[in-house]
Amino acid sequence: MSSHTRVALVTGANKGIGLAIVRDLCRQFSGDVVLTARDEARGRAAVQQLQAEGLSPRFHLLDIDDLQSIRVLRDFLRKEYGGLDVLVNNAGIALANGDPTHLHIQAQVTLRTNFFGTRDMCTELLPLMKPQGRVVNVSSIVSLRSLKNCSPGLQQKFRSETITEEELVGLMNKFVEDTKNGVHRKEGWPDTAYGVTKIGVTVLSRIHARKLSERRRGDKILLNACCPGRVGEIRHGWT
Repeated sequence: MSSHTRVALVTGANKGIGLAIVRDLCRQFSGDVVLTARDEARGRAAVQQLQAEGLSPRFHLLDIDDLQSIRVLRDFLRKEYGGLDVLVNNAGIALANGDPTHLHIQAQVTLRTNFFGTRDMCTELLPLMKPQGRVVNVSSIVSLRSLKNCSPGLQQKFRSETITEEELVGLMNKFVEDTKNGVHRKEGWPDTAYGVTKIGVTVLSRIHARKLSERRRGDKILLNACCPGRVGEIRHGWT
């Protein structure tokens, strides 16, 4: 591939929102579209489904919980395309409503993927973004409701225009510790691990957008978080 070929990449794209985004990108984006999934069989099946519709996505294996997997993808993009034009961080996990798993375990599992996995993707791939690049982090409408259910003190921290990435990571880790110690309500947290992870994604997006504006202003890279509502049935798995 030539570095002049434009490329768009979507994570967690073998089903749901991710698959729909790949489908529309294949129809509208002028360049290659890469569908990624952590399960190779499901990812390739999704590619075949789109090929049957007359579309031509490429497939690349990716587990955002695995830093080495992210770096293999990073090296592939650098070698094949010389960078990246569009990044959609869609991969995430949600436990079913009423799941009996203790909140502390839910917090660990969902934060690892939804927040820290997305953060690792941004750390490794944002430096590859070409001028005029576009980044979309898929958050959730649940993040907005969850933020309103945080204490005024936590809301102030999350809404701060000057919050740093390190401070945000500290807050995410504090949520895990507070759920472990059974004091999360006392400390002002809501009763939703998924919601807190998506607060993290939204705030992380604001931080990274600010950094891009400060450090690469001339490149005009746009980074946003989007907050869709419920789409289909929520199961234990990637969304």
